[in-house]
Amino acid sequence: MTSSSFLFLVIGCALVTWLPRILPFTVADKLVFPEKVNVFLSYLPLCILTALLIQSLLNFRQGQWPTIKLPELVACLPALVVGYYTKDLMKIVIVGIIGIALLRFLLGVL
Repeated sequence: MTSSSFLFLVIGCALVTWLPRILPFTVADKLVFPEKVNVFLSYLPLCILTALLIQSLLNFRQGQWPTIKLPELVACLPALVVGYYTKDLMKIVIVGIIGIALLRFLLGVL
């Protein structure tokens, strides 16, 4: 593969990745939605983050009930407390990363 075709491939992949993620925001920014739609859309970030949190705390296997990942759940608790009091996403992420790192270190040492 030549360098120019590789460059076109990278640019094409960037456009295909960028367009479906950015284009709806630019179009929706110019539209005026009814109040009910705005209320509905305000819940989407919370729903998406909750789904990501639950997915990271549970092991899913076909034909079985989900099982809890105990270290991730223990590391999640201080992050949830920090989130409740600070409402700062950066602090939540830092506390969660430090919590899981400490747990993995302690479990690896024991």
